[in-house]
Amino acid sequence: KMRRYPHAILREHKMATGAGADRISDGMRRAFGKPVGHAVRAGIGSEILTIYTTLAHVDDAKEALRKASHKLPVPTRVIISQRAS
Repeated sequence: KMRRYPHAILREHKMATGAGADRISDGMRRAFGKPVGHAVRAGIGSEILTIYTTLAHVDDAKEALRKASHKLPVPTRVIISQRAS
């Protein structure tokens, strides 16, 4: 389950450089930029991903979260808790 979804769109206003760039460029006119990626606004300690599984598949869930953490640009940790039933 995705607890946080990347709704924020990162945009970049590319500027021309070099000799004569000031004649080509429009400066800050229509400088909203093109989308280059997505981001999540999350605080320290907030949950990003959650997996609900049975005891037989805990090792598979840990491995899936470990692989998913490599895709994130921040340090992560896996916390395992058992739900009261």
